[in-house]
Amino acid sequence: MRVLSAFALAAAAVVAGGHGLVAQDGAKLPSRPDLKSKEWKKLPCGVEVWDAKVGKGDAAKAGDTVTIHYTGWLTDADASMFDSSVKRGEKAEFPLEMLIKGWQEGIPGMKVGGVRRLRIPSELAYGARGRPGIPANSTLVFEIELFGTK
Repeated sequence: MRVLSAFALAAAAVVAGGHGLVAQDGAKLPSRPDLKSKEWKKLPCGVEVWDAKVGKGDAAKAGDTVTIHYTGWLTDADASMFDSSVKRGEKAEFPLEMLIKGWQEGIPGMKVGGVRRLRIPSELAYGARGRPGIPANSTLVFEIELFGTK
């Protein structure tokens, strides 16, 4: 398991197309979720969520530290993947308060064992400043699998 700060997450970002890629352990990486799907539900804060699989364990709460697998994409025509713990083959552990606002708003309520997709508007992600591999003013899409909370 790898513990990363929000800065390390951004610094580790690598732009790579998300089609047909394979993780270090040989597992196929997920494809970016369909941006036009009717499954997206908008939260009052502006983050959109899609529970691809509802978990059966404890629900994450604001302020928790979460153990997850995640993959992140841009909303560009190439569905560019910018980071993936799945690709590295290592789960990640993060205190939610150290992460972008979109994760702080989109992960609470998710249950252990679940898979949630987040579409995060720029102002709840990295905004006008961007990050390495993430252009300024980018909407970000994530698929997150929750393994544990503490």
